[in-house]
Amino acid sequence: MAREVKEETGIEVCNIRYFDSQPWAFPSNLMMGFIADYAGGELDPDYEELTDAQWFDIDKLPLVAPEGTIARRLIEACLV
Repeated sequence: MAREVKEETGIEVCNIRYFDSQPWAFPSNLMMGFIADYAGGELDPDYEELTDAQWFDIDKLPLVAPEGTIARRLIEACLV
């Protein structure tokens, strides 16, 4: 997990914890969500794997994912 994050975003993470999972858009696929602590590095997205990567101030979050999605639950869990 940490290697994949480093390859795709340029940042290092540690203390990786499983959060939840949900069915994904393709048959027999599963989206898994994890929470991790920032350990270092600068954002340098691999645009072949990602469309974007940004840091946001907790008070200036963009519109977030719809309720009921794992993305939304991850964001809400980190705001507590």
